[in-house]
Amino acid sequence: MQTFEEWLIARLRLWGAYGGAMDGVAGRELYRAIERFQASEQIPISGIADEATVSALRKSPKTAPSGLTIYERSPPIPAEPVWMREARRLMGVREQVGKGSNPVIMGWAKRLGGWVASYYTDDDIAWCGLFIAHVIGLTLPREPLPANPLGALNYNKFGKQLAEPALGAIMTFTRPGGGHVAEYVGEDKTHFHVLGGNQNNSVSITRIEKGRLSDIRWPKTGEPERLGRILLTAAGVPVTRNEA
Repeated sequence: MQTFEEWLIARLRLWGAYGGAMDGVAGRELYRAIERFQASEQIPISGIADEATVSALRKSPKTAPSGLTIYERSPPIPAEPVWMREARRLMGVREQVGKGSNPVIMGWAKRLGGWVASYYTDDDIAWCGLFIAHVIGLTLPREPLPANPLGALNYNKFGKQLAEPALGAIMTFTRPGGGHVAEYVGEDKTHFHVLGGNQNNSVSITRIEKGRLSDIRWPKTGEPERLGRILLTAAGVPVTRNEA
């Protein structure tokens, strides 16, 4: 079954707006292709596949001889924001045990560049902040990241603050000797369920005690937040207490 990103890429290529790889990844080229398409169709430029953009993409770029507009069926716009969809795609990526490091994780640091690329030399270094920087930087390239994106609690100044959770919100947590940062999936009575990196040494969904919450943030250049708590059961989701 075709994913939403695969459909977007196929339609944008048909319209001549996308020239990247047909990999189904919500990366920078897809973001810029959406901007190019929005500009050509006089849709407010955001780089986000909103309802107006998806509706315009459903039209055929070639008018039928009868003059009738042909519309292509589209997958529904996902409830999860684009950076969360990218995070979910990476679930299962984990640190390399013993000598060496996972090249996927190291590639995130290399892509960020600057001092991060030279500092981050081993996946034994805490990488929850690196993971969030990667999924935000890849899918929302115009979104300012913290000056030190490796520091989890530095995300307390990221984007804008939310008064309550929303699906995909960036949540920060305290822990002995530091912090943790991940994305809101939902919650049960005592714990938040979050999708993040360096959780049991992997990209995974875990439960974190609500008392550890530090802040809730949302990207300023992302799609609008859909406020509302998502109630889940605790069954089958491990608890994490230290994400170093």
